[in-house]
Amino acid sequence: MATYIVGDLHGCFDELQLLLKQVNYNPIHDELWLTGDLVARGAKSLECLRFVKDPKNNAKTILGNHDLHLLATLLGIKKVKPSDQVDAIFEAEDRADLQNWLRNQPLLIQHPTHGFLLTHAGISPEWNLADTIACAREAEAVLQSDDYADYIAQMYENTPDHWSTEWQGIERWRYIINVFTRMRFCYADKRLDFACKLPVKDAPSELKPWFELDNPLFNQQEIIFGHWASLMGKADKPNIYALDTGCAWGNNLTMIRWEDKQFFTQERLK
Repeated sequence: MATYIVGDLHGCFDELQLLLKQVNYNPIHDELWLTGDLVARGAKSLECLRFVKDPKNNAKTILGNHDLHLLATLLGIKKVKPSDQVDAIFEAEDRADLQNWLRNQPLLIQHPTHGFLLTHAGISPEWNLADTIACAREAEAVLQSDDYADYIAQMYENTPDHWSTEWQGIERWRYIINVFTRMRFCYADKRLDFACKLPVKDAPSELKPWFELDNPLFNQQEIIFGHWASLMGKADKPNIYALDTGCAWGNNLTMIRWEDKQFFTQERLK
C-alpha cells in the first residue's frame, strides 16, 4: 500500500491520469490525497470533480480557494470567469450532487496513519495544532450547514488579517477560510497579506512566506500544501512540502509518495 499526494489539479485531468499510470496506482491498495483546487483554468474540471468524488478511486481532497469560488458561482453569488473553463459543470446532469459533495469536503486533513497535515494554502502562524484542527472543523461545519450560501456570500474580504479568540461569527470564519485557502505571505507580526503575489525573491522585505514565521508547529509537524504555484515545490524548510507546481499554467503536475518521499511529475499536455 502506498500513499500518494498530488498538487493542485485545476482541471488537468489527463495529466493526473498519466501521473497515476506512472506509479501503477491501485485504488484497492493505495491512497490518493489532493491539495484542493480541483477546478478552474484547465479544460477538464468536471472530470476532476467526478473522479475524486467516485469512491472507487479512493481519493480524498481538501477545499481550495478555486473550489470555494466555484461554489459561489454555482450559487449565483459571483460571475464565472471565462478563463476558468467550468461551463461543463453548470451543464452537467449531476451538478447538484457535485455541488453538495464539494461543500462537504474538509479544509484540513490529518492523515490517520502518517500524521501529516494536508491543507490548501497553509496554517496560521498564530495557531498551535489544537487550534488548527478546531478552527478547521468550525469553518467546515458552517460550509456544511443549511445556511452555507449566506456565509459564502460574505467570504470575499481580506479582513480580519490577524487571529483573535474574540472574533465571532463571520469575521472569525472569514479569517479561518482565508488562512486555509488563500494565505501566502505574512508580516513579521503574523498579520496576513493578500496583495503580494510575487515570487518570494521579489517580494517586499517586510513580507515572509507563512511557513518561515516563528511557530513551533512548523518545526514539529509535517505539513503539505498547494496553492502557491510560483514556489514550484520549493518551500526550503524541513517538514513543509509545497506541491503546486503550476500544471494549469504550463508547467507540471507533481505527486509525492509519502512512504519514501519520492516525487513524480507529469508535464502539462499541449
